[in-house]
Amino acid sequence: MGELLITAGVLVFLFLGWQLWLNDLIVGGQQDHSSVALAHKLAPDASTKVTTTAADYGAPVVTTEPSNATTFAILYIPRLGTTYARTIAEGVGTSDVLDNGWVGHYPGTAMPGQVGNFAVAGHRTTHGAPFHDLATLQVGDKIYVYTADGYYTYVFRGLEYVRPTGVGVLDPVPEVTGVSPTDRIMTMTSCNPMFSASERIIGYASMESWQPISAGVPAAVAAIQLANKG
Repeated sequence: MGELLITAGVLVFLFLGWQLWLNDLIVGGQQDHSSVALAHKLAPDASTKVTTTAADYGAPVVTTEPSNATTFAILYIPRLGTTYARTIAEGVGTSDVLDNGWVGHYPGTAMPGQVGNFAVAGHRTTHGAPFHDLATLQVGDKIYVYTADGYYTYVFRGLEYVRPTGVGVLDPVPEVTGVSPTDRIMTMTSCNPMFSASERIIGYASMESWQPISAGVPAAVAAIQLANKG
């Protein structure tokens, strides 16, 4: 009986190691590389020139909200790694979106570049854990969202911690009810603390600029894309 219990304990620890560590590395790496194929699918004729200076391209083009579980964008966050690229899909269901290692877009919230609150969710542990290091972001970090229409650059502004019932973070103006938005905001949500769902960690960013596909690729994104092709 003792040997059986020891064996069972070892198997449980092996499973936890797979689920909480090795699986994240494998799925995360797959997401990094699969972003290359998705980027080509989004805009097969996109310019490959690298842009290093900002320009005014007018009001952002806004992608139409797709159907559930449809992939429509790629998230690049240089602070989170030299190869960090995660697929964004419509919806926040666990089995059909989040457990695929994707970042999920809350239906009904703004789309990238749209005035309002572009709100997304992602696992912090297991299934690739796209938001594992969300708490390490620093004020001023750039966040890039790539769709078939262009690149949207957001700037990280800060973190907030709320209870699971704190759905006000998804409002058009986060935490302010009944107010019409005037800014383009991005809200990233995940569970907190690690290995628990007792709270939610919320990351906020505001849009700084956008550029159409024809303008080329932002330098920071080009570096990540090159690393993932290797």
